[in-house]
Amino acid sequence: MVDGEGSCGQTVVCGQMVEGAIMALGLRSPLLERAGFRHAFFGRQGGVSPSPWDSLNFSTASGDAVSAVRTNLQRAAAEIGVSAEHIYYLSQVHGCDHRVLLGQEDREALLFEEGDITLSSVPWVGCGVRAADCPAVLVADRVTGSVAAIHSGWRGTVAGVAAAGVAALRALTNGPGDLIAAVGPHIERCCFEVGADVAAQLAAASDCGAAAVVHGFPKPHVDLRQVIEAQLRSVGVRDVDHVAGCTMCDPEQFHSYRRDGPRSGRMLGVIVAREQGARLRQ
Repeated sequence: MVDGEGSCGQTVVCGQMVEGAIMALGLRSPLLERAGFRHAFFGRQGGVSPSPWDSLNFSTASGDAVSAVRTNLQRAAAEIGVSAEHIYYLSQVHGCDHRVLLGQEDREALLFEEGDITLSSVPWVGCGVRAADCPAVLVADRVTGSVAAIHSGWRGTVAGVAAAGVAALRALTNGPGDLIAAVGPHIERCCFEVGADVAAQLAAASDCGAAAVVHGFPKPHVDLRQVIEAQLRSVGVRDVDHVAGCTMCDPEQFHSYRRDGPRSGRMLGVIVAREQGARLRQ
């Protein structure tokens, strides 16, 4: 991979207005699109939040108004064609716990439930994770239509959260499936500076080894895309797409905790299960 681009190195910008309704601006994976999965990686464009969370923000924890975040979520929901009440995400703690979603849950209550993986087989449920530098990984099963959203920051990556998400999805579907995945925008290797101890942990987290660590800087930099893709492939995910974008480099497109501090906004990666046996786009 070169300069943060993945195996496809391609992104698709999805809609801004449908039937007169203003919508959030998201990025899509061509791989997931071809397989018929509604999804998006939402950056910071297309929302209503004021500075410093402008404009699309999905968290009130750093001070944004509940009403603004609610409107932002409604715009994201319209973008992917589901109800805002059925886009779920948890209180993320950089671990490997998961939550299977049935679409009957109180989404406000789930905001207080800890976990870094959401998954479902229900076609009108949006599985989401929030991020402000960490990669969101969206996984889908072409056989059953089931999906998972995984929050894979460096601690979660070291803990093997991508593999945990794949295992949870296979347990849900009672089979190996035909899994595909997309890794969203995050802090890329150009900006992901870490200490030697963190670099060593990430080097040991996949069969990429030290190849994922970039030297020539005052401190090591790490290519999280490379590590996460290797982890996914090691558990049988054959097709992995990358939606390019460095959150740290691009303040116009993305929120970044490392760049903006505690009052930064939060982005959203979300994927919706599809009907089993639905016709795929050729």
